Amino acid sequence: MTRAGAAAMLAVALAATTPALQARDRQQTAAPQGFAFHTAVQLIAVTATVTDANGRFVPGLRAEDFTVYEDGKPQQVSQFDAARVPVSLGIAIDTSGSMLGEKIQAAEDALNRFLFKLLGPDDEVFLYRFDSHPELVQGWTTDRQAVSRALGSVRPNGGTAIYDTVAQAVPLAQSGTRRKKALVILSDGNDTSSHTHLDDLHQIIRESEVLVYAIGIDASGDTSGKSSRSQNGGASAPQPPSHQPVPSPFPGKAGFQAPPSSSSPSASSGSPAAKSHSTTDRVNPEALRAITDDSGGRTEVIVSSRDLDPATAGIAAELSQQYFIGYISPAPKDGHWHSIEVQVRRSNCTVRARKGFIAN
Repeated sequence: MTRAGAAAMLAVALAATTPALQARDRQQTAAPQGFAFHTAVQLIAVTATVTDANGRFVPGLRAEDFTVYEDGKPQQVSQFDAARVPVSLGIAIDTSGSMLGEKIQAAEDALNRFLFKLLGPDDEVFLYRFDSHPELVQGWTTDRQAVSRALGSVRPNGGTAIYDTVAQAVPLAQSGTRRKKALVILSDGNDTSSHTHLDDLHQIIRESEVLVYAIGIDASGDTSGKSSRSQNGGASAPQPPSHQPVPSPFPGKAGFQAPPSSSSPSASSGSPAAKSHSTTDRVNPEALRAITDDSGGRTEVIVSSRDLDPATAGIAAELSQQYFIGYISPAPKDGHWHSIEVQVRRSNCTVRARKGFIAN
């Protein structure tokens, strides 16, 4: 073949392949843009607890009954579920020296009932104990007996490191495989031993979807020896019957004052609430609420260890009767805090849900 013939054949081949190459180049150019678009979508999951004026759960609500606001702007609800879903639940129990005796026994009894009678069969659990430092004594498991054995092996001793424990337990709870994630803290004292500051703990909680609950035993207020419960600083509530657990009055009632958020001046690192620990060993309800309230959980303060059983039953009932709401956030991944407010279109109802998220 002559050089002229070969050149002609090469020109024909190039002309035939050029459109295909151009199409491939267009696909390669477009693919990263499409991929970036999908990774930018952020589904925000919100667990909402709805109660009536008497603090009882409100059943039967539908997606159209809710309005979700992000940074004050209404959002379109894209996912909704009113059924009970499996829970990834962390338990953190105070085993400091002040829990010795009746308190630790009552705590073990209440948590065992929680494990065997109140949780669902598909729920997974882990257990932390804490005195002057936190210790994971049972990792994720669905084996209730394993958790119970770990619970029975703890021995009270030492100080109280609540903040350090929550700082470790919240990321572990976030790693759970169930759709709903929660942490229950049980303590009879204020933090006296942690190195973690409250501001740092706020950041950890705000970066998760974990509902944080706290039960504080303030036995110093029990002068009559009778059973009495007070939630979020509210009035005493009667103990519910064991066969029908009913939650205490809803947070926000009976003169409850919300703690300052970590963005407010009073919650700066120099304020008493933001210090890593306190010189008093009594339960500090304000510090516990500062841990729980941003998450959509709550703090309940009781004055007798005999109230641990109805208190844990109330949390189990709440976890079983919440609404799951999902929406696509329009916020860029700017690392900033974005507020969430959930409202329900029904009179005399109150909604408790996470107060926002950090867009990472």
